[in-house]
Amino acid sequence: MLENLSYCSDKYQYTMGKSFYDCGKAQQMAVFNLFYRRAPEHNNWAVVSGTDEVLEMVAALGGKDEAFFEKFLPGAEYKEFRRYLSEMKFTGQVYAMKEGEIVFPSQPIVIVEAPLVEAQVLETPMLCIMNHQMAVATKASRVCRATQRPVSEFGSRRAHGPWAAIYGAKAAIIAGCANSSNVLTGMYWDYGSTGTMAHSYVTAFGCSAGSEKEAFDRYIKSHKGEPLIMLIDTYDTLKCGIFNAMSAFRANGIDDSYQPLYGVRLDSGDLAYLSVKVREILDKNGFHQCKIFATNSLDEYLIADLERQGACIDSYGVGDAIATSNANPCFGNVYKLVQIDGEPVLKRSEDRGKLINPGFQITYRILVPNEKGEDMFAADVTCLRGDSLSQKIEDGEAFTICDEHDRYKMTSFKAGGYKVKALQIKMIENGVRIVEQESLQAKKAYYNDNLSRLSPSERRLINPHYYKVDISDDLYNLKSEIIERLVKDIQRNYENEISR
Repeated sequence: MLENLSYCSDKYQYTMGKSFYDCGKAQQMAVFNLFYRRAPEHNNWAVVSGTDEVLEMVAALGGKDEAFFEKFLPGAEYKEFRRYLSEMKFTGQVYAMKEGEIVFPSQPIVIVEAPLVEAQVLETPMLCIMNHQMAVATKASRVCRATQRPVSEFGSRRAHGPWAAIYGAKAAIIAGCANSSNVLTGMYWDYGSTGTMAHSYVTAFGCSAGSEKEAFDRYIKSHKGEPLIMLIDTYDTLKCGIFNAMSAFRANGIDDSYQPLYGVRLDSGDLAYLSVKVREILDKNGFHQCKIFATNSLDEYLIADLERQGACIDSYGVGDAIATSNANPCFGNVYKLVQIDGEPVLKRSEDRGKLINPGFQITYRILVPNEKGEDMFAADVTCLRGDSLSQKIEDGEAFTICDEHDRYKMTSFKAGGYKVKALQIKMIENGVRIVEQESLQAKKAYYNDNLSRLSPSERRLINPHYYKVDISDDLYNLKSEIIERLVKDIQRNYENEISR
């Protein structure tokens, strides 16, 4: 399915690669981190999705002949490099967070350890996959957290292409959506798909109150034994739509005993008002178990407001808000070199927010029991692999972490008083995938479990409480030393230049 996406890249990945090759750096071992700097919509965290597609993409690297590369690297000067690329496959390691993981800014989501050219050319396709799916998953999480009721993903027609529709729906399901309307998503991940009818179905039977009733009757006869949801706002929700739906239900023996479920859908107008009135009419006529579904350009803010108004809605369908992550369509994952040939490196920028953590890292999530004995997320700390704090955590010893930006803010954990999990798992070793693909149901369950381990204040949509995310003292000191050394070197170079 993704066999060609390893070459969905930018040309500069390959022009840089040629320079690495020409100067003998192609086989130097590099470590790249994929991470983001700021969560969308003033949130404190994001949801991981796309890891499986990244692993497939990495495995697909290679197998192209020299003629393939000549199409975008023409000329005699590229001949030797084209031969190198035609023989190149991924031979390194990939460490990554599982799909459904909750991730905070600056934490490595994917770590690539590989020869420099192999790792470099993965940047664009990896970011393409992860930025799309994490944008959708994080938005879906927000929408689903606005309500305790089921949310369906209905955004394929608004998605930015078929690939985005299929994989966006998958990401949305991981992050909370009950299901999707996309049939290929349901097929690929053995999850099923859902759907009812459009206004065109109703109008296909004519443009009258009587034809609407006929449309409902025909639909029920065609789909008896399946979920039956009548779209009742084509002409007039309260004067004909709801009454035609009830009449069609009665004529076909559909009542509160019907399984799996039956209901009506509202797609326009004042959803809060209409849902209350429809509920009153349904209950008055004995249709107490008839569900009310709502669609119509919904997002987390509108859903939360509908619930605040007391809307009688049992389930929501959300389209473009999720499929395009419309309030924040461009997720901010970046892919940065953090170590080359065993030497930690970093990018220093005029923009302080773009300063990165150097070195080969690992992130630990610390869990402590609450008053009910449930293990809750207490803090995350990113360490250099094998550094002093990493060893203490691995050995279950007492330790203290400090806020990177305020070293007087400290949190201590006692030996035996916490549990820990490493967030980055080795998934590819020496170019071979070593973890099995999990089902979509398992990824969704993993996300739900993670979400339950955050406090309610950390889950809220507006002004969430900020979870403790720190780095080890060794990583902090390494970062400071590199910056200090770099600043001094830059100053010396500048002074030499202006003295000439």
